[in-house]
Amino acid sequence: MSPGLFSVHFSFWVDGIPIREFKNLESAGIPFPKRQPMRIYSSLWNADDWATRGGIVKTDWSQAPFMASYRRFCADACILYSGTSSCSWDSPPWISQVLDSTDQKKMKWVEDNYMVYNYCTDSERFPHGLPTECFP
Repeated sequence: MSPGLFSVHFSFWVDGIPIREFKNLESAGIPFPKRQPMRIYSSLWNADDWATRGGIVKTDWSQAPFMASYRRFCADACILYSGTSSCSWDSPPWISQVLDSTDQKKMKWVEDNYMVYNYCTDSERFPHGLPTECFP
């Protein structure tokens, strides 16, 4: 894998809308996963207090079991084979894609309308200070 392959950022998109961006803030001492394979993991949260905005969002346990599924899932990614990446720096084009102002507004809309919890604002969970990556 090229050392600079993921040196800028990576982002997650759903139906053409960016929902999360991870910027490389290594210069601020924040580790960034640029030299190892990564995987995507998703789960249903378990209604812990931190995930329910302190109990404001109630869980209707009568609706259990809770399930999630994906249809037509497609991941644009570089595949690692025996230590060698399937991508080079100049291909595919999404590797160097940066969110423009329109994409940033779309992501802000998603955060404002769908994000229930943001650990970067949870001073109760982090009483000794928020994680470093929350202050880019």
